[in-house]
Amino acid sequence: MKKKGPNFIEQIIDGDIARGFEEKNLRFRFPPEPNGYLHIGHLKAICLNFNLGEKYNSPVNLRFDDTNPEKEAKEYVDAIKHDIKWLGFEWNKECYASDYFQQLYDWATELISKDLAYVDSQTSDEIASQKGSPTKEGEASPFRNREKTESLKIFKEMFEGNHESGRHVLRAKIDMSSPNMLMRDPVLYRVMNVDHHRTGEKWKVYPMYDWTHGESDYIEQVSHSLCTLEFEPHRELYDWFLDAISPLKGIRPKQREFSRLNLSYTITSKRKLAQLVDENIVDGWGDPRMPTISGLRKRGYTPRALKNFALTVGVSKRENVIDASLLEFCIRADLNQVAPRAMAVINPIKVKIINYEKEGGEKINFEINPQDKSLGTREINFSRNIYIEKEDFQENPEEGFFRLSPGEEVRLKNAYIIKAVELVKDDKGEVKEVVCEYDDKSKSGSNTPESNRKVKGTIHWVSSTNSLKAKINIYDRLFKVPEPGKGDDIMNEVNQNSLETKEAFVEPYLGDSQEGQQFQFQRLGYFVRTENKKTLEFNKTVGLRDSWKK
Repeated sequence: MKKKGPNFIEQIIDGDIARGFEEKNLRFRFPPEPNGYLHIGHLKAICLNFNLGEKYNSPVNLRFDDTNPEKEAKEYVDAIKHDIKWLGFEWNKECYASDYFQQLYDWATELISKDLAYVDSQTSDEIASQKGSPTKEGEASPFRNREKTESLKIFKEMFEGNHESGRHVLRAKIDMSSPNMLMRDPVLYRVMNVDHHRTGEKWKVYPMYDWTHGESDYIEQVSHSLCTLEFEPHRELYDWFLDAISPLKGIRPKQREFSRLNLSYTITSKRKLAQLVDENIVDGWGDPRMPTISGLRKRGYTPRALKNFALTVGVSKRENVIDASLLEFCIRADLNQVAPRAMAVINPIKVKIINYEKEGGEKINFEINPQDKSLGTREINFSRNIYIEKEDFQENPEEGFFRLSPGEEVRLKNAYIIKAVELVKDDKGEVKEVVCEYDDKSKSGSNTPESNRKVKGTIHWVSSTNSLKAKINIYDRLFKVPEPGKGDDIMNEVNQNSLETKEAFVEPYLGDSQEGQQFQFQRLGYFVRTENKKTLEFNKTVGLRDSWKK
């Protein structure tokens, strides 16, 4: 495959270096908010920043923008760190916006002293009503020209917890007529009488994200602050805040934007993902149907596949929706190379081979992975009584059906050719057992003419005499529509049949598998052993081809 040239972010960095920026001063950061679990939408930003660190041999900070204690928790911090490490990335410094609360507060106080900020005592609704619109100038707050000494006094009282939430806010004094709505005296601080997961009860005022973002980058000496495109209008404010605390020492960070990762049939809004969790639509943030990194991990996705997906999607400034089938393709391509093959039957029907007379059955050689011949083969059990998939038998075969049917032959994978000669039915007339005969000279790999005899179909099987029962979880899309979340109620878009659980029969080999171990079940797809300690259980990761139900 032709090697890709530098993406536009790399071109920006290379241009800065060519103009004299010292490469040794490059520093990047990934800044998650600890108010939920990382999801597929974060993957692009994670890979972009850490890959830049690797390319330029530069440090990458992990910074938690923990400015909203009402929605943040240590649980999310721990999950985020675990996910990034699982992906195979290491950060240089672990940072928290809360580490800078005192400095941010001191700078805010300086802004008041410079007449660049003021305390506004209006309600949030009143402030919003004065913002204007893109075609209409905003109106100045009646508190915009409040005396600096009074604003300083009230701001200190806000810090000391002497005012309830909503009573006052601190606003930057910029331009109420700016065409950029974000520049119309944005709020810097609000009162929140809520304990913080790291600072406890010390703070009663908390900074807004826009105020925290650029200043934290500056404190950490981040050279290139990379954000998704929705933050492009924020860049003007980012730079205004840095100018407001000048003179700066050291590196002045620069914000640049790239398109976010949007995936079809997927929601990445943390608020809406939290709704799915809170309303028990899914089993927590790590449910394998969730687009979270932890959910994808339980589903059986690998770090290599996810990073290859991010690399394939690329970095651009154009918003688009990536088809979910591309993500499937990446995990399928990865597991095809590394996953051992195994036999499992999910929808079983019994087969009895009446002319098979080998007491105790026999061992059949089975290739571990045809993509890696060095792994060799292993043995599987074959016997007189086996299970096959119900879908592989039809009493009255439709046109083009080349599997097992009365009077027709089919090859059992890695074993013999069999022919259905009789059917055993229950009281309702349903076939409960297919009686077959086998060609004893047709064993695969036996170097007889019969072993190379061609039949139209090959099906998989497991021996019924020593197979194990296993729970199999089969997933479909969590949403029924390609772009969920555009309406107000995502519950109407949820696929109520997104999880189907079946009891399967699997070969004994799988009984010794470990949590997280992945396999290709012959003809069925890729599966991963779950963390269930009481039951042998597997989650279906992906089919052998695009398997989304239409």
